[in-house]
Amino acid sequence: MKKVIKIIGNSIINILVIIAVVILIFSIYFLVQTKILNKDYANIFGYTFFEIATGSMSGTLEIGDVVIVKLTNDVEVGDIIVYKEEDYFITHRLIEKNQDTLIAKGDANNSEDSPISINDVIGKVEFTIENVGIWKKVFTSPSVLITLFITIVLFGIVLIYKPKEKVEEKGGK
Repeated sequence: MKKVIKIIGNSIINILVIIAVVILIFSIYFLVQTKILNKDYANIFGYTFFEIATGSMSGTLEIGDVVIVKLTNDVEVGDIIVYKEEDYFITHRLIEKNQDTLIAKGDANNSEDSPISINDVIGKVEFTIENVGIWKKVFTSPSVLITLFITIVLFGIVLIYKPKEKVEEKGGK
């Protein structure tokens, strides 16, 4: 039974290590593109991601949600798009398209956005990951990180620790 538990524990640790390495690689790639190459966003296989910062799309997208965006200018009316206006990335629904001029509007807003050019469009939202903002706050909290680290270390020690077997003395007279 102990062997089965040890095998399961080692498998879980291996999976967690693989996930951590993949996240680390994507994080380094993201940092290189945004900090070293001074790009506004990272291009990861034709996709990027943004965190929703305002309630302008409330009901559809909430503050703290993360949207996965396909980098494209091929957008249609009804798509949720991300575009750049001055130094801000805006995630709103495309409501009107006239040749090279687009008009978008936040689902929770009363008024339309200013017209934008098709060249201002970063892409369209393909997927939403809800409530990431909450998890981001939780896992960037020092007390949570320290507790998580200690738990992982103790779990690793338990899996690695092998009690010494008692050596029976064989005595004979």
